[in-house]
Amino acid sequence: MSTTFSGRRARRKLKNEINVVPYIDVMLVLLIIFMVTAPLLNLGVEVDLPQSNARGINNEGEPVVLEVTADGRYFLRLAEAPREELDEATLIARVGAFARNNPNVPVYVAGDTRAEYGVIMQGMALMQQAGVGRVLLLSSPPESR
Repeated sequence: MSTTFSGRRARRKLKNEINVVPYIDVMLVLLIIFMVTAPLLNLGVEVDLPQSNARGINNEGEPVVLEVTADGRYFLRLAEAPREELDEATLIARVGAFARNNPNVPVYVAGDTRAEYGVIMQGMALMQQAGVGRVLLLSSPPESR
């Protein structure tokens, strides 16, 4: 009995490389999905911001947003926490505690266009009483309406 390998195929050598092409395809599909769905995730309160031509600012962390509604109520959004309505004393205490732990985080005041000027200024004064170093006003660009 003679054993010849002429009738059989030669065995292929195993590769020790990872085929990354399927991973790139999956990554590109996920990128497209996130790019399409990200604009749809605009969650927030109905505040009609005033328009301005001011330039945008760069944000270094999760911002603190004080929303002032048209009827003069204060809503607070701290980092990733849901927004909640607070009275002035609780607002000062909550923002003060957050400002002590995160001293460089700016606080944005989003005042409704129909809100009284004095109520928005009172909100800014409350933020300063809480020990916040940077209090900024939010506005929307003119072309967004």
